[in-house]
Amino acid sequence: MSELKLFNSLTRQLETFTPVHDGEARVYTCGPTVYNYPHIGNMRAYVFADTLGRVLSYKGYKLTHVINITDVGHLTDDADAGEDKMEKMAAEKAQSIWDIAKHYTQAYWEDIKALNIRQPAHWSIATEYVPAMIAYAESIADKHCYELESGLYFDTSTVANYGALARAKTEDGEGRIDEVEGKRHAADFAIWRKTPAGETRQMEWDSPWGKGAPGWHLECSVMSEALLGLPFDIHTGGIDHREIHHPNEIAQNQARCGSDHSGARFWMHNNFLIERSGKMSKSSGEFLRVQLLIDKGFHPLAYRLMCLQAHYRSELEFSWDGLQAALVRLKRMVMGVSNFKARHAELGSASYLATSESKTLKQVQGDVAPGISAALNDFAAAVSDDLNTAVAITSLETLIGLKKVDAAQHLAAIAEMDAVLGLNLLTLSRTDLRIRPKAAVITEAEIETALTARKDARAEKDFAKSDAIRDDLIAKGVEVMDGDPLGWDWKLDI
Repeated sequence: MSELKLFNSLTRQLETFTPVHDGEARVYTCGPTVYNYPHIGNMRAYVFADTLGRVLSYKGYKLTHVINITDVGHLTDDADAGEDKMEKMAAEKAQSIWDIAKHYTQAYWEDIKALNIRQPAHWSIATEYVPAMIAYAESIADKHCYELESGLYFDTSTVANYGALARAKTEDGEGRIDEVEGKRHAADFAIWRKTPAGETRQMEWDSPWGKGAPGWHLECSVMSEALLGLPFDIHTGGIDHREIHHPNEIAQNQARCGSDHSGARFWMHNNFLIERSGKMSKSSGEFLRVQLLIDKGFHPLAYRLMCLQAHYRSELEFSWDGLQAALVRLKRMVMGVSNFKARHAELGSASYLATSESKTLKQVQGDVAPGISAALNDFAAAVSDDLNTAVAITSLETLIGLKKVDAAQHLAAIAEMDAVLGLNLLTLSRTDLRIRPKAAVITEAEIETALTARKDARAEKDFAKSDAIRDDLIAKGVEVMDGDPLGWDWKLDI
């Protein structure tokens, strides 16, 4: 199998993945701040991290994946300015901050499930680690921190090559932070934020620097060390984290463990999802959420496929037409697998698919057919080349389309590829993908009844009645798809 090459943001080059611990892969992913619903741009980061984890599992590594939940400490400005996002939302909603955190954490987990993102080994909840954060801050405070009236700040001049991840010194505009009064250096950041005199926060703890809450950057350093040890293999996040949050994590890790320790060996970042109308912003009201996609009749795995069609380091532009194209492509793959299972009913049965000894190529008897072998080799090369899922998908489509090959091998190979891409091709059906939009004024049963009546009218050559039924369906948002090669009779267009 091909060597796994990954792009390391720290060195800005492809590197061969060699684990810190033989046979293991330890990965930390920056999770959400649970003050609002995640938008689909946020969720691209978790599709990417999930794909990375699936590839590492495919490569045979024992994966330990950690995703944090930030329920305290994240300000409205990454550069240590503004209000605490959690406190701000709790005040706006007139609710307990703990209830806010619980509600939006659950919403995030529902999106994780909808996008078929695997559960990590640990969900690390920031508020559960506050004592460890205080102890961590105490361990580095004497040499690397100073105290202001507003809290304890990290002096970035005390570590080597601060900002190297963001290339702040060499790339114009990256990593710049506005001056804040009282700091020794513009880039210095809060380790502990004191509660201002006369105020009471819903989330605050006693510390050597006064009552307050931890800085956002401290949380990930503490939780990654606690759950993965230092150094660990890979730290992931959105490209926006590359400029401030992750350089600050690295600075803390250097203060804790020495200048040669960035915490992770690889720092990996997915690029932005771009949406031209501006509805990606959470300040826009009805911003783009996974649930909105579902409400408009799109299966969430169409969005997962849309993400996989682009390289994770490339910008991806979202459009409804693009999502529709991804849904059609997913339908083609689902129909291809469904047709295969129909031809080989014994292999497509639930009992067969649930039997572990019948699932993998290694457990299927006989030499692998050349066509299957070639598709598998192409797939392996693609995912090993910095997770090139765009090419990997074409290998899967080629595999699905093969004819006159051993059926058990064929199904096992499809399962192997789908385990990496996470599209659930062995269990999805055409009816699963046909989601009724929330705004629809007609039910599926009514549509099917109308189509049956139209079919009868056409058989009787009563074309006026047939056309009238079609026009009525169109008026209710149903597009009749006569002769569709995928076998889809209709779709709702709301």
